[in-house]
Amino acid sequence: MAQVLEIRWHGRGGQGAKTAAILLGEAAASVGKYIQAFPEYGPERMGAPVLAFNRISDEPVRVHCHVANPRIVVVLDPTLIGKNDVTSGVPEDGVYLVNTNLTPAEMRAKLKVKGGKVYTVDATQISIDTIGRAIPNTPMMGALIRATGLMTLEEFIADTRHKLEMKFRSKPEVIEGNIKAIERAYQEVQSE
Repeated sequence: MAQVLEIRWHGRGGQGAKTAAILLGEAAASVGKYIQAFPEYGPERMGAPVLAFNRISDEPVRVHCHVANPRIVVVLDPTLIGKNDVTSGVPEDGVYLVNTNLTPAEMRAKLKVKGGKVYTVDATQISIDTIGRAIPNTPMMGALIRATGLMTLEEFIADTRHKLEMKFRSKPEVIEGNIKAIERAYQEVQSE
């Protein structure tokens, strides 16, 4: 049976969790992986907690349900920690990637996890610096590529650039800002 990597994204409406899951899934598909990328909707308003998910595999993904036991958790908004159980269902050796200016050791204590791997990156500040707005999704994807090795940075950037060019054709500064955010987060992510 194929190994299926499951990822759960925690964010708030407007931070791009759904978009990040979709872009990651499409980038994984572009390098030959089978994917699923989908959100879970609750109260659909700006600032409300949002979940999004990925399944990535080398073989077709045949399961079509909620992701209950993700191997990787990505937290776009650290204020959700303690309010939502972001560690729910994650195995002992799971991976956490959190948008914060805290160190991985400080975040491990906050998450109350002993095992696994904890990564941190200040994606909000990176997005402000590179895009001009506090939208942490693209820097978090760069950090995730570094943390997981799902594909090379070059493969991810090539696919993401193509998608951004289709959407922001007349705004090259938006495209370049997002690419810089991905590259910078890839370099700045810390782990413990």
